[in-house]
Amino acid sequence: MYTAIGYAAQSATAPLAPMTFSRRSPRPDDVAIEILYCGVCHSDIHQARNEWGIAVYPLMPGHEIVGKVTEVGANVSKHKVGDLVGVGCMVDSCRHCEACAQDLEQYCLEGPTMTYATPDRVDGSNTMGGYSNSIVVSEHFVVRIPEKLDLAAAAPILCAGITTYSPLKHYGVKAGDKVGILGMGGLGHMGIKFAKAMGAEVTLFTRSASKAEEGRRQGADHVIVSTDAAQMKAAAGQFDFLLDTIPVQHDLNPYLETLRFDGVHILVGLIEPVDPALHAANLVMKRRVLAGSLIGGIAETQEVLDFCAEHGITCDIEMLDIQHINEAYSRMIAGDVKYRFVIDMATLKA
Repeated sequence: MYTAIGYAAQSATAPLAPMTFSRRSPRPDDVAIEILYCGVCHSDIHQARNEWGIAVYPLMPGHEIVGKVTEVGANVSKHKVGDLVGVGCMVDSCRHCEACAQDLEQYCLEGPTMTYATPDRVDGSNTMGGYSNSIVVSEHFVVRIPEKLDLAAAAPILCAGITTYSPLKHYGVKAGDKVGILGMGGLGHMGIKFAKAMGAEVTLFTRSASKAEEGRRQGADHVIVSTDAAQMKAAAGQFDFLLDTIPVQHDLNPYLETLRFDGVHILVGLIEPVDPALHAANLVMKRRVLAGSLIGGIAETQEVLDFCAEHGITCDIEMLDIQHINEAYSRMIAGDVKYRFVIDMATLKA
């Protein structure tokens, strides 16, 4: 074991504060990493405040981690000391079930080990995330950061990026498809970039007309204000895919009506009950599909990083000193960030 430092919540009502704790020494298949940057995801807030009812304290968030390898275990072959690497939302899985065998560790039938607030599969200790100066992770769950990517801006690709890339890839978005992106936040602006890079004609759906210019700046070909009944009616039956990044309950029915037959509405932001109720006719009468998607496997996470390097895609970020993490949480709740905070770990002092 060795001593590490970071910021953690001690309860659902406590602000994040400095904490000293122990990290394990590398096991034979482990990579030890000095964390350079860590993105701040809205799910970090949900977990820190136990809004999903599954938090374990002390809770140290952070699953968009970029850093430098400082030590490797005896059996490590993919990474060496000095390599620039990333760690996303998972740090382990059973590795033998049907999902894991297909590189879909996020759907591990025994449940993946998440980067924080999950029992370690070996020693049962509570995993501690990337709001820290270091982390130790099995090499299978460590990805390479391409040289072309800015390290800080690459960090959110490990969650916001893979969350939007994976469903577009899985459902076969291709050149010429009409793709609607619902929501203009950390996930939404990445969805626009990926769909455009895949050759799609991209439309941003937003409740606010003020976001139209920003949507086009991110690459959207068109913008539909979803609160405008005339615009929504004109869009009926037009889209092949909808990527729904909205994280709060919203009426899916008007959006479903914009899909053509066999169109697919993909949820990546909502993990609450659908409310108001879904009208089944919106699916049945046009053979439409309502689908969901959760992050991506490790192989696909490496794929999206390489895709971003090839196409010059990064997340729009605002750099953050870790001492201001609680203020950043308040700003995120208010929607006051474009579009991802990234913590500079050089600001973390012992």
